Amino acid sequence: MPLAPLLIVVGVLGLAIGSFLNVVIHRVPRDQSLVHPGSHCPACGHAVRPWHNVPVLGWLLLRGRCADCATPISARYPLVEAGTAVLFVAVAARFGWSWALPGYLYLAAVAIALALIDLDVMRLPDRIVRPSYPVAAALLVPAALLTGDPGALLRGALAAGLLYLIYRVLALWGMGRGDVKLAPLLGLHLGWLGWGAVAVGTLGAFLLGGLVAAVLLLVRAVGRKSRVPFGPYMLAGAFLAVFAATPITDWYAGLLMPATY
Repeated sequence: MPLAPLLIVVGVLGLAIGSFLNVVIHRVPRDQSLVHPGSHCPACGHAVRPWHNVPVLGWLLLRGRCADCATPISARYPLVEAGTAVLFVAVAARFGWSWALPGYLYLAAVAIALALIDLDVMRLPDRIVRPSYPVAAALLVPAALLTGDPGALLRGALAAGLLYLIYRVLALWGMGRGDVKLAPLLGLHLGWLGWGAVAVGTLGAFLLGGLVAAVLLLVRAVGRKSRVPFGPYMLAGAFLAVFAATPITDWYAGLLMPATY
């Protein structure tokens, strides 16, 4: 089937999901309901009008200010909406019309919410992480059966257990408990793709985290004893593997075993 219609539909879906993720990112750390009250200005309390709630366009129409009290609205809101749409389209381009696509779209949405919450409050809420396990199972198990690849599930389960053990050991040296809980979820999705993806996703998280930490230390944005959330790097490493595990592992294999002519 043509890919273009899928990308358009997924892009629009990403905008809508991104709008909801803004609510998740704001309310979950505060233990607030995701349903009640409806979208409203946190400064004046007035409800957001439906036409102002259109992803990205609503913020542009309001010129980044509340329609009632003119309080500035953070640019992060449209950026989350647009970023979710872009990531959704990238995932759809990666998996195409496949049974696995919904599982990785869900992971993309969860990744955006968790990364920003971790950056905000240095916490990966159980309210998001724990329900993601049964959702992942509900999406990936049928995909494996329908594609005739039950081995993907076995790899995913083994990778989930392996990453749990790795992060459980690292927790003895200060790794956060939220990171330990997130690791098996990423292992499940990376194991589905193959052991190369597990290696790239795991090592990529530590390489990205180390590089960013080094830059922050150089510019003195953090100190040597500062706490830095690691969840965003775990998620970034996972999606690096989703999109580029094969070329990265091929490149590395070429370094170890150069071609002979």
